[in-house]
Amino acid sequence: MNLIVKRLLLSIGGEDFVISPVVLPHQGIDVILGMNWMNENHAVLDIGSRTVQLKSNVSGKILKIHIPNQKHIEPTVNATELQEIKKIHVVCEFPDVFLEELPGLPPDRNVEFSIELVPGTAPVSKRPYRMAPDELKELKMQLQEQLDKGFICPSSSPWGCPALFVEKKGQGGKRLCVDYRPLNAVTVKNKYPLSHIDILFDQLAGARVFSKIDLRSGYYQIKIREEDIPKTAFSTRYGLYEYLVMSFGLTNAPAFFMYMMNSVFMNELDKFVVVFIDDILIYSKNEEEHKEHLWIVLTRLKEHKLYAKFSKCAFWLKEVSFLGHILSEKGVAVDPSKVESVLNWKQPESVTEIRSFLGLAGYYRRFIKDFSKTAKPMTSLTKKNTKYTWSPNCEEAFQSLKRSLTTAPVLAQPDVMKPFDVYCDASGNGLGCVLMQEGRKHEANYPTHDLELAAVVHALKIWRHYLLGNTCHIYTDHKSLKYILTQPELNMRQRRWLELIKDYDLEIHYHLGKANVVADALSRRAHCNVIEARPTVRVLCCEIDEIELPTEQLAELYNLIIEPTIKEQIITAQKQDKGMAFIREGMDEKKRACFTLDDQGVLWFRNRLVVPKDMELRKTILDEAHMSMFTMHPGSNKMYQDLKQKFWWTRMKREIAKYVSECDVCQRIKADHLKACGYASTA
Repeated sequence: MNLIVKRLLLSIGGEDFVISPVVLPHQGIDVILGMNWMNENHAVLDIGSRTVQLKSNVSGKILKIHIPNQKHIEPTVNATELQEIKKIHVVCEFPDVFLEELPGLPPDRNVEFSIELVPGTAPVSKRPYRMAPDELKELKMQLQEQLDKGFICPSSSPWGCPALFVEKKGQGGKRLCVDYRPLNAVTVKNKYPLSHIDILFDQLAGARVFSKIDLRSGYYQIKIREEDIPKTAFSTRYGLYEYLVMSFGLTNAPAFFMYMMNSVFMNELDKFVVVFIDDILIYSKNEEEHKEHLWIVLTRLKEHKLYAKFSKCAFWLKEVSFLGHILSEKGVAVDPSKVESVLNWKQPESVTEIRSFLGLAGYYRRFIKDFSKTAKPMTSLTKKNTKYTWSPNCEEAFQSLKRSLTTAPVLAQPDVMKPFDVYCDASGNGLGCVLMQEGRKHEANYPTHDLELAAVVHALKIWRHYLLGNTCHIYTDHKSLKYILTQPELNMRQRRWLELIKDYDLEIHYHLGKANVVADALSRRAHCNVIEARPTVRVLCCEIDEIELPTEQLAELYNLIIEPTIKEQIITAQKQDKGMAFIREGMDEKKRACFTLDDQGVLWFRNRLVVPKDMELRKTILDEAHMSMFTMHPGSNKMYQDLKQKFWWTRMKREIAKYVSECDVCQRIKADHLKACGYASTA
């Protein structure tokens, strides 16, 4: 039964009217005045001037009301979507967040998008691009649609960039964009950082319930600062227009949108919300928490009048697809639907196609071991002045990357609420360290004091983003290292490292053991040959005799071969290299001034040992200089300065720079140098 309210006073323009309305379950509209009521109050409608004249049935006064110009129907929730919204817990309380269309211009906010120009810049105007007849029809329709919504207006600006169409990703149809390259070239770039994907996902440890929200036409929900509106002018076949809302293609749009979203969710970020431009992820450890978290996020959107597209949202999930990854309580995995395009990629036939493939596959490089090394045959084809020849090595690299993506593991996420355990190992060949949680126990044998400390410092640098600000436990069987923090006398190297260690909340623990399997293996990689062989054959044989092992294993130990030192390898390689022999035997006066031969026939270049063109040998030297116990991944300049004191070969500096750029550890650890966002970024 409908409820009727008797003799309710309605105030319009300061005059009272008596009504007896029927109460309806309708949101968003306060009251509907029908024909009967207008007849009773002698309403006169003037369509031309958009006014209504009323006579108060209380005071008898004549009232003239102006109706504002409304260019479009007030958006509401799609009826089908409304039925779905009503079924979703918590979401059912916020139907007005999921409007079918944006309600015109965004509301006034504390922030507006601005376009700062390089000083001395003059306006730039370009003629419109030519379009096909079908595109012109689409252009006319979309211009009218955006005019009706109030997103654009006619312009007389001295600026003007050409409009164009781009395909809507995965939706079909065309989106009207503007080629803002001339404007972007003279715009001061906003350096606000866009979060790295790894940093975003590091917050998800322990999450079991997920929801994701995608804003509807996010850019159009931000106003442009009034004085900057003329700069957005764009030229078309049908005239010049300018944007009143933030447009696609503006160089600072992604950074500004990220800034606004971070401002809206500042209190929730890194607690239960991840934001990347217009994508919002809510994560919780259980359903009770998720109920509260989801309510807070939807309340924030409602308060700031930000609207979401319901068809692109998903709620109360155990597993969710987000930014090309599958997130679950197990961790982060590759999204099979996104990888499909990589798997179906045909053999590249140009450098551009190689770059496109590597760019797409590289998005998932954290899931592929030795990505740079695997892709090397392909990346070598992208160098300048290199002939494009698709070799068997390129094909193998191409197929290997595809296979790696199909078998990519699920990567577990660290829980910042639990202490971290770092297991370190150091050997003459390198440093090894493993970051662990959940109380896994491993043991290790370590050599000297400084090597052990170097392994600790190496671990702290690698996992700084996890360990800084959290309690961590360092496990070592080098007993004196336990007292490093209170030791009064330190050498210069230890003092320098101690300054770094003091930034962390860490405890160093001694534990007796024989086999820290993982860290030990990492520190003793086969490709890291030491410069000097440690034990002599005689000492090694004596030690073997003291070990009680079965005959078969003893036989294997006796057959072990001690590898030659790097210097010995270089001398051998010089004798085998034909180019070196030519220099040695037929050296002219000019070359003799730079090159010298010692008593053993070893070739030197200005007191530096000449390394022949043996790529395996050069790689051994580079590995030693970059990943040994004391170098700890220097940059290319530092590495070159160190190596050139002892070694020389042609194009040495270039090879070192290339080696460092392909080092997987350096790419993961060292900070990104932020670049300005491109003009073609989309929301």
